[in-house]
Amino acid sequence: MSSTCSLLGCETLDNRNFSLEDYGGPTPRWCPGCGDHAILTAVQRLLATEQLKPETTVFVSGIGCSSRFPHYVETYGFHGIHGRALPLATGIKLARPELDVFVVMGDGDCCSIGAGHWVHAIRYNLNLTVMLLDNNIYGLTKKQTSPTTPQGFKSNTQPRGSYLPPINPLQTTLGITNASFVAQTADWMPSHLAATLEAAHAHQGLSFVRILQRCPVFTPDIFTEAVKNPQITDVLVHPQGIEDPTSAGIYKSQITHDPSDIHEARRLAEACDRVRVGLFFRNESFPRYEVLRTVPKRTVEEKINLLNKEFDRYAI
Repeated sequence: MSSTCSLLGCETLDNRNFSLEDYGGPTPRWCPGCGDHAILTAVQRLLATEQLKPETTVFVSGIGCSSRFPHYVETYGFHGIHGRALPLATGIKLARPELDVFVVMGDGDCCSIGAGHWVHAIRYNLNLTVMLLDNNIYGLTKKQTSPTTPQGFKSNTQPRGSYLPPINPLQTTLGITNASFVAQTADWMPSHLAATLEAAHAHQGLSFVRILQRCPVFTPDIFTEAVKNPQITDVLVHPQGIEDPTSAGIYKSQITHDPSDIHEARRLAEACDRVRVGLFFRNESFPRYEVLRTVPKRTVEEKINLLNKEFDRYAI
């Protein structure tokens, strides 16, 4: 950091250069082979590429294996409670709109106890980068059926197999008013994962990214065929979509999809026997809550006075 002065006054120049190592926290405690490792690396590379300042970057999570994410990134973080990552992130973004705020959730965290917050956060469309790490199971609590567990999959809570068809997070999000960015990628597609996160962070509005994520302990076989056989993966491509030339050489099934077409996005998001990755929908013209509802800036003294005034209301 250095200061320069001119006739217009003095200003501080931030000449720091952050490397990948600057964002590395403690050694993750995830199981060997867990898809969370690949996602963490992709996120840290994004931070370094975009040169995001650690002191103005925040990771918010709920509860679950994936929700340990804030512990492993050298930025600010908030490890919240189950299903409450999105309202916590909403409060942070409304109070400090200049911050880069990332939200990390698991499938149980987002789609079960957090489902109500999920719906309303999408509608509010704040400028958040939201990642749903979906391994189709409650991993931290040891193999319980989650909302995205495939029908028939045997778990400790439904040993005869999951009774109901799973929630489709893409279709659900695409059905919510004001959804402005919906994408899907996978932990075993590193270049596509990185390109998707880059596009999500650049989007002005709430970016919802579902990341198909392997759990080597409780759902080791769910994504095995997709990993071994690139022929069952469809990659959505378009000049306004995810730019990932590397995937073209591996995944031959390329579907040209205009991400401004919400109806086609919903059709492509329907459950099928194939894996579809890419940008399903984007529209930056949708209203953003933090722009419409601006919070007045106050000095520290003003904040203290307002707090004391509020406390005085409850004085006996």
